[in-house]
Amino acid sequence: MIIAFGFIIAIILIKYKPVYKISISGEEIGYLSNMDNIEEEIKDSIEETENKNVDSVIIEEEPECELKLIDRTLETNEEEVIEKIEENTTVTYKYYEIAVDDTVLEKVNTIDEAEELVNEIKVENEEKISQEGLVLNIKEQYTQNEEEANTNTLEVAKTSATERMSDVIEEAQAKREEQERIDAMPDVNGIKLATIPVTGTITSRYGVSSRIRSSDHTGLDIAAKTGTDIQVVADGIVEFAAYSGSYGKLVKINHGNGVETWYAHTSKIYVKVGDEVKAGDIIAAVGSTGNSTGPHLHFEIRINGEHVNPQSYLYK
Repeated sequence: MIIAFGFIIAIILIKYKPVYKISISGEEIGYLSNMDNIEEEIKDSIEETENKNVDSVIIEEEPECELKLIDRTLETNEEEVIEKIEENTTVTYKYYEIAVDDTVLEKVNTIDEAEELVNEIKVENEEKISQEGLVLNIKEQYTQNEEEANTNTLEVAKTSATERMSDVIEEAQAKREEQERIDAMPDVNGIKLATIPVTGTITSRYGVSSRIRSSDHTGLDIAAKTGTDIQVVADGIVEFAAYSGSYGKLVKINHGNGVETWYAHTSKIYVKVGDEVKAGDIIAAVGSTGNSTGPHLHFEIRINGEHVNPQSYLYK
């Protein structure tokens, strides 16, 4: 009986071979000859094919395996099985982001690469980085999005990060200079002025008398071409935007603290009553409407309803 049993086993082993049938959620996906370290195989496969820095690989639903005997002529399909399991796998990638504030300069795979890149950027731009108060930082990032995990080689990253850093420095320098310009601007009754309304030639100053007026001049006339943009000088709310007698098309802005600015003789008005405006916003265009002898902006500053000399603050 033992000999007969042995013959039977031998015949079976000659005709059949043992494999693992793999199923997910009851659906057969193929056969494996070996179940050892399947998770490592999947991880290695992902790392090799995608060239990403894989942090973890989690199989969401564990494959079911069953030992079976199949015809020796049938081939196992490890690659297809692994591919199917990968579809049921969550892959988390890790990379290192080099950034200045919210501006990302580059992404690399390792902390050593990140530190080398930061040090090189600092050496090349040390004085400018210090002058603009910029801070380089390294952020360890995790993602399950393959596109987000795309990184460059260190040499490519050095070139692109250096170029981006130059742009960041230029932007920071421009912002600093603009802030310095704004800081140097005057304020009216606690309201900070940020810009002049229009660039042009002063043709009539505050307080002068003229045959075309019934009283002394209440503002400042700045000649400019018809259609030239007029900017609001400070943040505020539009309280008037319409035709107003000798002023022609007039815009009045309330800035708070009793401060108003008036923009008269305009050819076009771009705002309406109730609009909130920011310093530098274009609110109208230069024109010659109302009591006017040519295209210009009549600009007034009023405090608690009383007009004051604009040149005490602007166009000095």
